[in-house]
Amino acid sequence: MMIDDDVETGNLGTYQERPRTFPNMRSKPYNPLIFRVLKQINVRVLLMLLLLVYLTKWVLSKDEGPPEMIQISDAIRDGAEGFFRTQYAQLLNKNLLALEGWHLHILLLLHSFLGALCSGVAGYVGMWVSVRANVRVSSAARRSAREALQIAVRAGGLSAIVVVGMVVIGIAILYATFYVWLGVDSPGSMEVTDLPLLLVGYGFGASFVALFAQLGGGIFTKAADVGADLVGKVEQGIPEDDPRNPAVIADLVGDNVGDCAARGADLFESIAAEIISAMILGGTMAQRCKIEDPSGFILFPLVVHSFDLVISSIGILSIRSTRDSSVKSPIEDPMAILQKGYLITIFLAVLTFVALR
Repeated sequence: MMIDDDVETGNLGTYQERPRTFPNMRSKPYNPLIFRVLKQINVRVLLMLLLLVYLTKWVLSKDEGPPEMIQISDAIRDGAEGFFRTQYAQLLNKNLLALEGWHLHILLLLHSFLGALCSGVAGYVGMWVSVRANVRVSSAARRSAREALQIAVRAGGLSAIVVVGMVVIGIAILYATFYVWLGVDSPGSMEVTDLPLLLVGYGFGASFVALFAQLGGGIFTKAADVGADLVGKVEQGIPEDDPRNPAVIADLVGDNVGDCAARGADLFESIAAEIISAMILGGTMAQRCKIEDPSGFILFPLVVHSFDLVISSIGILSIRSTRDSSVKSPIEDPMAILQKGYLITIFLAVLTFVALR
């Protein structure tokens, strides 16, 4: 009651000034989870691109063998690059015609064109590496089976890193671009859980290129194979896989463009579809569970594949050309050598998943 009397009479005494402190709101700038995760992903992918430079120089520094091997290799390489230019020029024209379709959403078309472009680049890298690594593997096999295995694994790993790296960095850049451009999670804009749905066109374009690459390369190599058997062996009596038969060279060209270039485009399409579908599933699960920040669920597939690049690269580099001193047999089993790389990769993958928990 005394307080009420003081308030009524106005006898509240003198006000004592006290120093007031406020927290510095700008001491730690706000950095959303999505940008922190995407930054880490892009850093890992860029490091793997530096590894690609090393692997490319390492493979190309190997001996190509005698002039007879180089002559056959050059014929196969010229045929594969000519086929690639012809086929992918037609695919580019079809994609440009699709961009003129006014009745389709422009974002879907742009995504599709970007996916087709990246898939074509992945296929070209696979063909470019294969036509140059084949002769080097054959030349190394004259000296050591283990050296030939090392060159083959590193050349194949080069193509694999390019495919996975382009998928991861392509989707990450698209996701971050639309997150900023559309103002996701701001008042009146779309939610972050709906953003992966805009990336579906990226997989459509990749599927378009992979389909035609598999069909074109497969039909070409089968036609050349049949021609080599019918004309070479049956009519002319030339032994199978004899380089004097032009159809044999055409068959090997088809193997490179159908099994290497098309395989790279096909793997690109499969990995892209897998990542985008997992991102959609993660966003839906986070939305149903009413999680405040679902970015971790959506970006988890990209994080896993970015770690795949690092771990797989270590496994690839673990295969050496020197003979294991513990092996007493005069002939080493190539599968046993590969299994050691698999074990290293599996061990590092388990450690990574434990750290990500």
